Amino acid sequence: MSKNYLKLQFYSYPRNQAFARDAVAAFCLELNPSLSDISDVKTAVSEAVTNCTVHAYKDNCGMVTVECEIEDNKLHIKVSDQGAGIADIKKAVQPFYTSLPSDERSGMGFTIMQTFMDEFNVESVKGEGTVVYMSKSFKAEVENA
Repeated sequence: MSKNYLKLQFYSYPRNQAFARDAVAAFCLELNPSLSDISDVKTAVSEAVTNCTVHAYKDNCGMVTVECEIEDNKLHIKVSDQGAGIADIKKAVQPFYTSLPSDERSGMGFTIMQTFMDEFNVESVKGEGTVVYMSKSFKAEVENA
C-alpha cells in the first residue's frame, strides 16, 4: 500500500469537532477498517480536538491542525495547537485529572485516546501549545490466491 497524507486546519470552534472526526474517518477508509476501528479513530480524534477547543484556547479562538499519514497498514494522526500548553503532562494524562473541574469535565480525554489507539504520545510547552501523536494499525487485506 502506498503512503497517503492529509492536513486540515480550522478554527477551534466546537462545531468543527465533527468535521475533523469525520474527515479523518473518511481518510482511513483505504485501510479497510472495521466499524469498530472507525469508531475508535473518530472517538480519539474528537477527544484530541475537544482538548484544543476547551483547554488550549479556552474562551478564545485559535487554529487547530490535524495531520494524518497512512503508511503501510498504519494510520498516524497528529493534532496540534498553539494554545496554553500543559504545565505537567504526566499529571494531565492521569485518568480523571482535569484542569477545569468547575466545568464538570471528566478528565478522561487522554485516557480515551490511549485506550482507542495503539500508540499515543503528548508533547507540550506551557504558553506555546500542545501536540498529540496517535497511531493505529489495521489488519492487512488478505489477497486472493
